[in-house]
Amino acid sequence: MTATGLVLLFACAVTMRLRRGEKATIAGDLIYLALAAFVAWGRLSPESFTG
Repeated sequence: MTATGLVLLFACAVTMRLRRGEKATIAGDLIYLALAAFVAWGRLSPESFTG
């Protein structure tokens, strides 16, 4: 559940950076967003990564 919250947080952070025109600093947020989405997918999917 925490990973899902982080996905929402970083999605909003990316949106805010795009609105402000801070495209040079968006890479870190996108990396954290991808990592959180990967963890959320692994935790909430019907089949976990560990089997």
